[in-house]
Amino acid sequence: MSSSTIYHIDVNSAFLSWQSCYDISIDANAVDLRTIPAAIGGSQEMRHGIVLAKSTSAKAYGIQTGEPLVNAYRKCPSLVVKQPDFSVYVEYSNRFIKLLHEHTPIVEQYSIDEAYCDMTGMELLHGNPVQYANRLRKEIKSHLGFTVNIGVSSNKLLAKMASDFTKPDKVHTLFPSEIEEKLWPLPVESLFYVGKSTAAKLKSLGIKTIGALAHSDYNVIKKTFKKHGEVIWNYANGIAPDTLSDMPAPNKGYGNSLTIHFDVTDADTAKKFLLSLCETVGERIRLDGVYISVVSVTIVDSEFGHRSKQTTLDSTTNVTELIYQTACHLFDAAWNKKPIRQLGVSTSHASEQKYEQYNLFDMDKYEKLSKLNNAIDNIHTKYGKDSIIRACFLDNNMSGKTSLSVEKQRKKIKKQ
Repeated sequence: MSSSTIYHIDVNSAFLSWQSCYDISIDANAVDLRTIPAAIGGSQEMRHGIVLAKSTSAKAYGIQTGEPLVNAYRKCPSLVVKQPDFSVYVEYSNRFIKLLHEHTPIVEQYSIDEAYCDMTGMELLHGNPVQYANRLRKEIKSHLGFTVNIGVSSNKLLAKMASDFTKPDKVHTLFPSEIEEKLWPLPVESLFYVGKSTAAKLKSLGIKTIGALAHSDYNVIKKTFKKHGEVIWNYANGIAPDTLSDMPAPNKGYGNSLTIHFDVTDADTAKKFLLSLCETVGERIRLDGVYISVVSVTIVDSEFGHRSKQTTLDSTTNVTELIYQTACHLFDAAWNKKPIRQLGVSTSHASEQKYEQYNLFDMDKYEKLSKLNNAIDNIHTKYGKDSIIRACFLDNNMSGKTSLSVEKQRKKIKKQ
């Protein structure tokens, strides 16, 4: 076994699991969505939208994450669908990450429902890492109410691949000595960073399994797929960086990213996600009493291609609307129209010093927006994140609004 020990922990059907936990916390007699054909996404009455998460029973009907709800209903007319409640999911995600920090000092959150834990050197404290992974899995289930898969290996790639083996509520290992047995027989499209088009091109070269890719000519793969080819050839051989980082450099920048549970193919939808990210980033900037002057946007497409753009503002700012306006310009310049899997907004050059080069009219506008942002922050702090939301989120199921009062929602979650 390598000197490094990495866990990849993935919440099983996160949105649906967290919705079930929340429903049961406010009504002990509520139906557990995990036990019936159920999905998160869109509207049951209007029958539109995308499947964001599904139960095991729904999966048995052939329902897939990312497919239109209208198709899912054809497969299972009795499917129960709940609209997403993102404020609840963030609460449960935060509790998930907090629990992981109780077991190791280095936790790298990969998305809202995934994280890596560096367990290197923890054997003296926790014992055998595989046995401890099972104890951690059971603790998450008993304390938080939902299940996870845990992959155990010597680097992040192999740990992630291991966590994707049979689900739910499992611990799997994929150490370098197990690659030939467990990884190489899998179809090539199962490899991280190999999307549909890459898989199709590999198959046209006669490469159908991960093992075939691992044994292929490195120079041919690199010539055919450029930099991406170098990455996937290394991944097929289990070669990947294993360094984790749980904290960005303090006081230099603020950012947030979101792995989207369906492919975003239009700019309007993407920009609504950007606005949500900019709101979170802006609120953190104002909370620390600083101003930023650099904004960047990162796009990860469905083939795991990365594109990013960055710009320096004429003035420092803490205004969500200016950060969002800038992010939209950067997005338009960066996006190559490929389906989007992940979006990120980052800011940097944070400083307590404020300087402005706006014209007279802009200065007045942004001063008013800054005061408005601060007022909204105060309302969020006092009454909860969904106490005041933008109207555009109401029509896109992004608000997290429910029929219960905000305060009641927060109390019920805290009681669990």
